[in-house]
Amino acid sequence: MAQIDDMEAALSLERFARYVAWAGGDRERALALYTLNTQVSEALYIALQTLEVSLRNRIHNAMAASHGERWFEDPTVIKVEHQASQVADAVTELEAAGKELSPGRVVAALSFSFWTAMFSPAYEDLWRSTLNKIATRDSKALVRKDFSRPLTQIRLLRNRIAHHEPILHWDLRKHHRSLRELTSWLSPPAIVWSDPLDRFEQVYPAEGVVLARDVAKD
Repeated sequence: MAQIDDMEAALSLERFARYVAWAGGDRERALALYTLNTQVSEALYIALQTLEVSLRNRIHNAMAASHGERWFEDPTVIKVEHQASQVADAVTELEAAGKELSPGRVVAALSFSFWTAMFSPAYEDLWRSTLNKIATRDSKALVRKDFSRPLTQIRLLRNRIAHHEPILHWDLRKHHRSLRELTSWLSPPAIVWSDPLDRFEQVYPAEGVVLARDVAKD
């Protein structure tokens, strides 16, 4: 029990309380759930990384071919307000680090939310003219909406993992499939590369995770 007391103090009562509720008041089970949450979060990293890198590179290559390598700085191209701020922040960080402001460095410094914004309705015309080239399914081009809905959930999941939040109450098997499916559309070689590294199925219980009750839906 000393280990549980120590971890409860380290995590804060508020954070640990969700796991205690999920465990029906069993604090030992709560710590096991917290451990599993951490392990599953780690196991999802490969799928998340592979999708994010594939997504940004495919978008950048398509946009650079049609609008030039510094397309992300063109106010006639960027349609979502927060994206311009994100580009400015990326440039500022690179300058502070004394790094070259090459297109590739700026692209790599942009956040996932910048890339998911490229699937918003503001870019529908751009999708029809240019961005439809970034991915195929059964040798056919995809439309913006094929990506927009699953990417919204993936972005939220990614942010929860990045902030060490609970994710066991999510349908993680569904999201893992979605991650791999989107990546397969964008870059089949990336899926082949990630296959032996992806440990999600080994870590996530085959029978799923049974929680005593849900505390919140966030």
